[in-house]
Amino acid sequence: MTNNSVEQGDFETDTTAKTLAEDPATPESSTNASQSSFPFEAMNLKVADRLQAQPPKRVSAERCFVRLIGYLQDLSMLVTTPATVNSVRLQLMEGDQLVMRVFSSQNAFGFACDVQRVCKVPYSYLHVSFPKEVQGTVIRKAARVKTKIIVKVRTEQGGGTDLTGVISNLSANGALIDGPRNTAATGDSIRLTFPLKLHNIEANLSLVAIVRAVLVDETIKQSGTSLAHFGLEFVDLQPNDQMMLQSMVYQQMIEQPQSLV
Repeated sequence: MTNNSVEQGDFETDTTAKTLAEDPATPESSTNASQSSFPFEAMNLKVADRLQAQPPKRVSAERCFVRLIGYLQDLSMLVTTPATVNSVRLQLMEGDQLVMRVFSSQNAFGFACDVQRVCKVPYSYLHVSFPKEVQGTVIRKAARVKTKIIVKVRTEQGGGTDLTGVISNLSANGALIDGPRNTAATGDSIRLTFPLKLHNIEANLSLVAIVRAVLVDETIKQSGTSLAHFGLEFVDLQPNDQMMLQSMVYQQMIEQPQSLV
């Protein structure tokens, strides 16, 4: 059997572009998230809740979602057999270790467990060991995740000009974009148009934002480029747009826990 403890490299809280991270890294700033051990009950798991399962690399590099069937305290948990997005069940063996992740309230949790029994009757499910340790990260109210999203920026002043930038991090309330230094000034109102992918469905958002800060760091200065960072606050968000943003952030936190800013 493998060790059931979760190493710090196995679980943290972040999200970045669109690659599956092999070894989730530590959050970059302790001011945004604080990691510690939690009791199992803190996850507030209920029957049919969805968890993300990271299988051994020899089985799959893809993280899959499973449903909680039930558990017996300190003994074992029952979950549905992980399957790929194409509904192909993973070929797991007894003794394989899974890293489970779940988001609950303002916390992201992770724990390791061993496959104790692979069952196929009356349907495919797994007996996995009860977690000995649960690691959790408390997420700030407006969590930000790293992104690399191409965005079209249209200034609302001077008749309007279209420029292109990159959203380098995103939250439900605002964003940080990198773009030409002449894009906008502090206090300007701009319109952002960009694609957002949520559960394999892509939507296009068009949001109004106020420029709250224009930053030029040492890296940009040394590069000699005419770029700058623009700190933005979204305004007049429609409920559906805000829901899309929040869902995308949570999805990123679960699927790519190394990208929390």
